[in-house]
Order: sequence, then C-alpha cells, then structure tokens
Amino acid sequence: MYINFWYPMVRSEDLGPDKPERAKVLGLNFVIFRDSKGQAHVLSDTCVHRGGSLGGPWELGQRPRIQGDCVVCPYHGWEFKGDGECTNIPSIGYGKKPPARAKVDAYPTAEKYGIVFAFLGDLQESERPPLLEIEEYSSAGWRANQVLVLEVDYYYERSIENGLDPAHNEFVHPTHGFSAINRETYSVREYDVEDYPQGWGMWFLHRFNAPGLTDKTWQQARTQAGDLYAGSGTHGPNTMITEINIGNNQKFRQYFFEQPVDQSKTKIFFVNMRNFMLEPQHDGPIHARNKIIAQQDIEILTDVYPPRTPISNTKEVLMPADKAVVAYRDWLAKFDERGWRIDWDEFTRRNGKDAAFAIPSPRRRSSGNWVLEPVPMLGSRSARKSVREAAG
Repeated sequence: MYINFWYPMVRSEDLGPDKPERAKVLGLNFVIFRDSKGQAHVLSDTCVHRGGSLGGPWELGQRPRIQGDCVVCPYHGWEFKGDGECTNIPSIGYGKKPPARAKVDAYPTAEKYGIVFAFLGDLQESERPPLLEIEEYSSAGWRANQVLVLEVDYYYERSIENGLDPAHNEFVHPTHGFSAINRETYSVREYDVEDYPQGWGMWFLHRFNAPGLTDKTWQQARTQAGDLYAGSGTHGPNTMITEINIGNNQKFRQYFFEQPVDQSKTKIFFVNMRNFMLEPQHDGPIHARNKIIAQQDIEILTDVYPPRTPISNTKEVLMPADKAVVAYRDWLAKFDERGWRIDWDEFTRRNGKDAAFAIPSPRRRSSGNWVLEPVPMLGSRSARKSVREAAG
C-alpha cells in the first residue's frame, strides 16, 4: 500500500451536513465531514487527547456532531476544524487557547464524480500525482451512472490486476457471451502496453472476437458478431480505467477508484460512462448488469491465494497475456523506489498495540510537535538493497 496518492473516501450523497462519516483506508481510520459551506474535510480519526474516535458513535440529540465548522469528538467534546486544529477543549473552558499539540492530520480533498477524495500523503501540491481526470464526465454525448460502491474481501492489487487481464473473460464472465471457446483455435491475441496519457500508469487496447449478444438490454446496441476492442489502464496504484468499444463508436468508459481498507478488504467506487443508450431508463438495467459482472469477479478473487500480490514475478508462472499485469507491477516498483510504500509488516506488528499511527499530512513538512506517529515506511528499494549489502 502506498501513501501520496488520491483515495476515494465516501460517496458525496452519503455525506450529509450534520453527521460525520468514517472510512478505513490503508489500515487507518479517517473522519469525513462538511462545514457550513458544504466543503468536505478529511482528518485522521484519532483524537490526540485520549484516543477517542472523532467519527465514532454518539447518541442522537445529545450534542451536535458538527459545531461551528468543527467535528466534535464524542468522548470529551474536543472540537477540530477542517485544517486539523483544535479550537475548543471543554475541560479548560470554551474560548481558551488549546495547546499547540492539540491538532490532528488534515488532508487535501477534492469532490468530483459524486465522490469525496482525499490526498493521503505529505507532498505539497506542486509535487502530488494528480487525481485522475474523467475527461468525458461533463462532455455532451456521454452519460454517467450513479456511483456503484462494491465492498470485497480481497486485496486491492488483486482487484486491479483482474481488470488488466484479457484472458479471464471466457472463463469468468459467461454473461459476456464468451461461455464457449474453440479449443483448436482459441488464444489471447498479442497486444502492446504503453504509458497512460495522463501519466502515472499504463494502458493497453486488445482486439478479440466477440459473438453476438442477445441479452434484451443490449439488442439495440449490438447484435452482430465480430471484433470487439477493449482496453484497460492504471493511474497510480489504486485507480483503473477500462474502455469497451462494442462497434460503431459505441463505448463504455469505466473508472474504478479503489479504496484499500486493509490487506484483505477493498472498497471499489465504480463510475460507468457511456456514449450510447443515453436515455435515463437504461440506467437501471446497465447498473444491474454491472453488478452481475462484478459478482462473477468477486467469486473468483475471494479465493485467490496468497491474498497479497507477490513481490517477485518469479512466484507465479506468468504468460504473454499477463503483459499488462507485469506493466502495472513495474509501476508499483517505481512508487516503491520513491519510498511511498507502507511497511505493512511493521505497521501490523505495532498498530493498536504500542502505537497509534497517522498518514503524515502535508503540514508535517512545515511544522512539528505531532502526537501520532507517522505510519512506518519501507524506504526506496535501492536504499533497502544498500542496507542489506552493507549488513551482509
């Protein structure tokens, strides 16, 4: 898992004006709330007083959860602004200045595509990898489905790699019309991998023969057999893009913003775009079909072993059809080299036992006196190799 990227936190429609929401991302808890102007804020969820959860439960009607543009800790009533500063500590009297250490990490936010995103890392704005731009989201001739949120019991990298795999459709997705293959002629066609146009990832487009689809939902869109083009790509470690061109320039563009909860759970925020069948009455059937297809993947990926992606490609027997998966792993190695990878083994050894951690926020670059420890990092691969060589 990596810091210094944008992560989905919650759907916009699920974040009301009066109640904070919680999200667990990269193994840590965060609180999300809106101020009086509707601006969303994301903070580390751990109160630096006695460890209360800022987004934790509080009896309805007892006290406001959002007070004066602050989220209120339900344990002792400490109030934290959107920038992470504590403004009031009831036990010393309202209006009295809290100590300098009374602050929590606050993260840059963006609200787009019906999702609240947070940049979980300490990079300044000019250094940050950008949030993926859905170029057709506000373009004429395109329509977006409501954001579909999927909660799955497997590691996010396995989820991303499944979407980059052109060899599983015939076996996992009979609803695509590929349930029968010709054993004498079947193979996955060769394809090329290139850098994704927006940077920070890879992309490929694959051509394969597709039978005619007879599902009533799709009859008006495509009923003739022939070549179909589909491609996938990545942006950062946790965002995947898929394009499906079913002919006559009729396309789906699908965006999967993945929220790594921990090493065995992932939340996927799925935005489906299309440039045909634009009438609203098609939203429901398309939504339902996407759920069916997703469930087919879920049933397979839940049993993949080991749950975490192997560090070395030699731990699996990879084929030419896995070229896109290898390219994705190469990008992860680049993020690794930047020192952005969490030391998950050290984190799980200490987290909640002798330490409370936080993802370091940009403000840590310019100020000190922080209470929570920054999450342990592995450092770059080359630096780790130098340490091993020096020790050996």
